Amino acid sequence: MNMKPNGKSRLSGLAPALSHCARMSIPKWLRRDSKYLWREWVRPLALMAAIVLPFKSAIADYNWVPSGSMKPTILEGDVVIVNKLAYDLKVPFTLQRLAAWNNPVKDDIVVFFSPQDGLRLVKRVIGVPGDKIELRDEVLSVNGRKLDYTVGPGHPFDREIYEDAEPVVAREAGGGHDHWVMVLPSRQARRSFAPLVVPAGKYFMMGDSRDNSFDSRYFGLVDREQIVGRVSRVLVSLDKNHDYVPRLGRSLSLLDE
Repeated sequence: MNMKPNGKSRLSGLAPALSHCARMSIPKWLRRDSKYLWREWVRPLALMAAIVLPFKSAIADYNWVPSGSMKPTILEGDVVIVNKLAYDLKVPFTLQRLAAWNNPVKDDIVVFFSPQDGLRLVKRVIGVPGDKIELRDEVLSVNGRKLDYTVGPGHPFDREIYEDAEPVVAREAGGGHDHWVMVLPSRQARRSFAPLVVPAGKYFMMGDSRDNSFDSRYFGLVDREQIVGRVSRVLVSLDKNHDYVPRLGRSLSLLDE
């Protein structure tokens, strides 16, 4: 008696033929070029990304600065190096800390995520947990002591980099690390705020261009967990106002000198 083969037997017999047809339908040049692309481009780039991206996320990164809120210390077009190991070690691509060995101190320049919209910003630490800070007519007081200001001449900055005709540049001292700040008298700005005690786990940030900075005076205090790392050096600098010509003198320069 003849037996009909079942459906499974017929399908198993067709599988090799279908696979052969599929291979035959792909041109040889396409198969050859696909192997070349995988071997010479896709695989090396994938390996590079697997190494570089976690490194950038957890160890060191760079930050393009598009605005002048940190003038005269940092200029528009500066690309600054972010040391992500300055304070802690985070899980790559997250803000979860694996270990912590330090905290930001007054006058550190840091990169952090804005509590308002999550954008990455570069500002200076003005107040750390426990500090009582106050701003009155552009003069900062920390823990009841007014900081000292030495107004130019003598500052090393060319006025062509400023938006206003008569900026006032001064050396601020007495906080943590002496540095230059700038005020723009022609602008409307928040030049005073009432005494404030910075609570635990929070930081008060301000830009060095005091009248041209959207900072903690407007969006409030920054959580410790939102601080990405510390900035102390310019990698490269491109002049936005002159067709992005490199500012060679700023490459690899230290900030706050």
